Amino acid sequence: MENWRQRCGQALETLGERLRLYLRWWVARGWNSPRAWRWIALGVALLAVVLAIFRQPLADTMWPETRVQQLLDDGRKALQQGRLSAQDGSGARELFEAAAALDPDRSDAQQALALTGQAALNQARAHLAAGDYPAATAALELARQLQAPAAEIDPLAAALPRDAHERDSVEQLLHQAEAAQAEGRLDEGADSALPLYQRVLAVQPDRMHALEGRDEALSDLLAKATRNASSGDLAAAAALLKRVESYDPGHANLPSAKAALNGALERRSRQAERDLTRGQLKKAAEGFQQVLALGEDAVARQGLQRVLLLQTQEVARLAGDFHFEQAEQALAQARALAPDSAEVGAAARTLQRARAAQRSMEAPLPAAGRERRLKELLAQLDVAEAREQWLLPPGNSAYDRFKAAQALAPQDPRVKRAAARILPAARTCFEDNLRGNRLRAARTCLDAWQALAPTDAGQAPARRRLAQRWIAVGSERLGAGDTVFAAQALAQAQEIDGTTPEIRDFAERVRTAVP
Repeated sequence: MENWRQRCGQALETLGERLRLYLRWWVARGWNSPRAWRWIALGVALLAVVLAIFRQPLADTMWPETRVQQLLDDGRKALQQGRLSAQDGSGARELFEAAAALDPDRSDAQQALALTGQAALNQARAHLAAGDYPAATAALELARQLQAPAAEIDPLAAALPRDAHERDSVEQLLHQAEAAQAEGRLDEGADSALPLYQRVLAVQPDRMHALEGRDEALSDLLAKATRNASSGDLAAAAALLKRVESYDPGHANLPSAKAALNGALERRSRQAERDLTRGQLKKAAEGFQQVLALGEDAVARQGLQRVLLLQTQEVARLAGDFHFEQAEQALAQARALAPDSAEVGAAARTLQRARAAQRSMEAPLPAAGRERRLKELLAQLDVAEAREQWLLPPGNSAYDRFKAAQALAPQDPRVKRAAARILPAARTCFEDNLRGNRLRAARTCLDAWQALAPTDAGQAPARRRLAQRWIAVGSERLGAGDTVFAAQALAQAQEIDGTTPEIRDFAERVRTAVP
């Protein structure tokens, strides 16, 4: 550029000297000489030729700022078009460097070179993701020359295959992953699509084909998880979601699939509540356990505890009636829910006492031993009667003692007097507990009444009154929003007297209120 300036200066000095000589000669010879006009024309033509040849160097010399700006504009255009470097000088790098050489103090020229380095890094990433390793290598070299940050260059350089063998290995893995995905083998082993894509991405984290393939495969797994959740297979849905999270915790479809699973869990919990209110304890327990298997849930935990309580109560009821096989089944179900709970331990002891009571009633005794045993039973009956223990606890209730005494000596006057005494007490027990709204205790007394006098005509209206009272209390609690108790009250009324007229309307209200 300096040579151009020197040449331009020398040409201008020569031209100016000749023009001065021509002007003197012209003045000396006269203005109207034909020869003078020929020399004027020759001078003008010569000046035009000089200006045409040296126009750009002259402009650069006289207006250097304009030239720098033109180089920057051309460089930005080349940068926008992705032409970062070119041997003919038309690349962004060469144009910006030329501008910086003309004016080293221009900060925008240095900034433009830095932007070119960043663009080279972006091109390297794109080429690496597309598997174009030579182009990626060239782009990284340009970024280094333009002094791009080493913290950005080094990871890309490390992702480049070190040799042809490694490049071939990556390509082979990618082809195997695509083939497995086409066959529907997404995550069934080391040779399925997702593990293979992960191996590619471990070497080349930005490999676009691997990223796109993995994303599509994960979307298919999430769709399957959503279908499993909708069909009630909660464990399978949860397992698929966990697998997807292990590959890509930020997958775009993961939140919606999780929402589908949570909705299915809520529906399963509500169904278990309905099963519980209908007395289907086994189904209710299975439902609550399915929910809890996927994570702690306070509602399901409380529901399972209620199932346990009802099952242990069922053990006590069956044991009191000496239905030991059914009692054992109920106890096994309760023990499966909470083997170490206090409720299960108490139920097991109740069953054991009931068995012992039955054995004592069936054991043959000599006359003296029978009399001694009869007196013991009648004394125990008096104690149980005084405590109003008509049917509970099993094996030690007044009714159990009476039945044992009756088995030993059915015609003994003492046994008949005991029966005559217990029957009115059972009726009184029923009425007292019904007036006090102690409905479960009233039910126990009613059962004792029935056991002592199965054909007593007073039992039918007593059952109707107890069923109606359960409906009244249940309706009141239903109005307060306690749907669980209302459903239990309905079950009690149906069991006591299923022909009670009020049951139908109350059952419809409970069905509507229970979610």
